[in-house]
Amino acid sequence: MQEHCDHCESSPPSPHHHHGGGTSLFKTSAHATVHCLTGCVIGEVAGLAIGVHYGLGMWPTMILATVLAYITGFSLTVFPLMKSQALSFMAAMRAIWLGEAISIGVMEIVMNATDYMVGGVQAASLTSPLFYYGIAAAIPAGFLAAWPVNYLLIKNEVKKKCH
Repeated sequence: MQEHCDHCESSPPSPHHHHGGGTSLFKTSAHATVHCLTGCVIGEVAGLAIGVHYGLGMWPTMILATVLAYITGFSLTVFPLMKSQALSFMAAMRAIWLGEAISIGVMEIVMNATDYMVGGVQAASLTSPLFYYGIAAAIPAGFLAAWPVNYLLIKNEVKKKCH
């Protein structure tokens, strides 16, 4: 279970802020990226599965996957923040929207592009290995693309997350 850090959610993190005996900004950004990736993957896979199952076509499937990735990605951040900080939905969204929107956006562009290049989004059905190859390639590609972005967002105090 993720350790909560009250003071990080309510104030911008310092590049010198540490947890757990020497956690670096490098490690903090990696944790933030894994957290973001978790939400993105839930929505992305659900969207891809729905699109491929119903034969929606490549573009509608990628749009659906992206919309669902944003919904699940934001949900995994905003609802815990509302609970831990006793914030309204709008206050929590104001606190996280920019950093999450940028992080998820980069992740989704790379994940969808990778899935497209591998062919997963064009798989004939959910039983096709190609569908799973696309997902298997897209997940690490999304992480690798978003990690430096999250590093910069946290370093520049745009993303106020503490993991």
